[in-house]
Amino acid sequence: MEGIVGIVVAPIIIFMIFVAPIWLIMHYRSKKQINQGLTQEEYATLQELADRADKMADRIHTLESILDAEAPQWRNKV
Repeated sequence: MEGIVGIVVAPIIIFMIFVAPIWLIMHYRSKKQINQGLTQEEYATLQELADRADKMADRIHTLESILDAEAPQWRNKV
């Protein structure tokens, strides 16, 4: 019986001494990185996408204005 307990307890002790602390450190380090917000590169990409969306909205507005002037019933054809 003591041999079986020793076989079970030894891996648990090794896990608790070596694996668990590294696992906890890596887990909380990744959580900290998530909470820091956007990096400069991510913020720049987000800003570029927002600028593109604004330009696209302006283009759509211009196209709708042209279509309203040239074909007033275009909205009803859908």
